[in-house]
Amino acid sequence: MAATCSHTPQCPTAASPDHEAAHTVSGHPEQGWSLLCNGVLLFEDTGELLPDGRVIAPRRLAAV
Repeated sequence: MAATCSHTPQCPTAASPDHEAAHTVSGHPEQGWSLLCNGVLLFEDTGELLPDGRVIAPRRLAAV
């Protein structure tokens, strides 16, 4: 999937460490996910699916 960012300045790419800072182009909170303009699918459990198919596991806090 190609990046769809047309913002000025451009949003971080999917490969950037701050890729979660990109603008949301399609939000579906009822389904638990959002599509960012850099092609990243961001899930409400903090998991991510990158445009190249890589998965970033949810970041969970340690139980205290």
